[in-house]
Amino acid sequence: MSESGHIIIIEDHEGNRAAFKRALTRIGFQVDAFEEAEPALEFFRKNRDVMLIITDLMLPGGMDGLGVVKAAKEIDPEVAILMVTAHATVETAVDAMKQGANDYLTKPVNTFELRQRASALVEKRMLSSRVNELESRLGETFGKIVGRSKPMEAMFRQMELVAPHRSNVLIVGESGTGKELVANAIHEHSPRKDEKFLPINCAAIPAEILESELFGHERGSFTGASARKLGKFELAHKGTLFLDEIGELPLEMQVKLLRVLEQREFMRVGGTETIRVDIRLLAATNADLELAVQESRFRSDLYYRLKVVTIKIPPLRDRTGDIPLLANHFLQGFAQENGREGMRLSADAMKALVRAPWEGNVRELRNVIESMVVLAPGEVIGLRDLPPEILVAEDRAGAAVGQEEQPAEAAGSPQDGTAAGIPAGITMEEIERRAILQAIEATGGNRTKAADMLGIGLRTLQRKLKEYKLAGRLED
Repeated sequence: MSESGHIIIIEDHEGNRAAFKRALTRIGFQVDAFEEAEPALEFFRKNRDVMLIITDLMLPGGMDGLGVVKAAKEIDPEVAILMVTAHATVETAVDAMKQGANDYLTKPVNTFELRQRASALVEKRMLSSRVNELESRLGETFGKIVGRSKPMEAMFRQMELVAPHRSNVLIVGESGTGKELVANAIHEHSPRKDEKFLPINCAAIPAEILESELFGHERGSFTGASARKLGKFELAHKGTLFLDEIGELPLEMQVKLLRVLEQREFMRVGGTETIRVDIRLLAATNADLELAVQESRFRSDLYYRLKVVTIKIPPLRDRTGDIPLLANHFLQGFAQENGREGMRLSADAMKALVRAPWEGNVRELRNVIESMVVLAPGEVIGLRDLPPEILVAEDRAGAAVGQEEQPAEAAGSPQDGTAAGIPAGITMEEIERRAILQAIEATGGNRTKAADMLGIGLRTLQRKLKEYKLAGRLED
């Protein structure tokens, strides 16, 4: 690619075509010129470094300049287009701009003006590319965690403060928010970064073998123990041990874990030798451990031992400004993995992603992007390529916006002090509580039906039920 930019010229007049190419080549542009639209567009599909297309309005063959604009924008929405015509009218200019042209010139073309307009468009396109590249990297400010919203910046600062120390850290966040990524990033920024980082999911291991997984066992200690096995605590010596879903740890194992954290030593199952370890413990949960302590499902002494420092990961709905960064980050990665480099999200598709509820958080967004990369037929991912659940959420969001834009008179009469039957002065929390209560009664207490009626996700409804102390009114 030329440092000054790559340009395509589509002009059927041979003399003009040669003059345009000569004028732009002399100021450093890489220029390829074509007589007709179709071969030029085929060249464009294969050469994605093209920043500007200069096209005549009237062209031979089956496609005119307006067709070139539309087709080129479908291939690359960011490409700059300069229309050249001897038939310029206001209507022509408007049509060209509507299709996506950035500027136009009338014939006969002044060489100086051509160079000026082309240089300005290429410079703007290069600047846009640099901005997009910078934005795609801004999120990776702490390990592999993508985000530059205020909630994420606050979390990054907290991680930077806690990473160099040995203190236990409890990472709290909904399912899919990336708790293991946070734990790994803390390890990578700690003095233990050259040692092992060992994750273990407490919910994924049967209770009867969990002790062996954590502390190891001696040969013959139980049926099937044919050899000595080292546990995760021993393997993580000098490094970091990450216990995910710590809230699922059985009570008897909580006692043993507390002892290890206090004494820094343990014995393998069936063993008699005390083993001392130097580890840093990071734990994570998507459960309410304070509630679990109140209900005697989790030991309070272990809870306070674990939460020396607590890092809360914000759910994706609380940092929607990060969704474009995340979406582009995942898109670039999956496109490269699947040999589909150059894929892009249309503006409408990106808007729909931003407005989706993302009950599954970043993990759900990642899976949706991967699916679209595999299934989308073209290089530009549009609304038609989005999964049905995202389109349903977009329809609901659009309907909500439409309701907000209704005139005040349509919502109720100001004279009676009500709006749609809601008494004046009532709080938004009470309105929400009443709406949930009505949905509960209308569906006979069915969670799924109540969530559908309210137009929210099941997880959101469950959180609201707990908040408004309405959980007892629903079926399991």
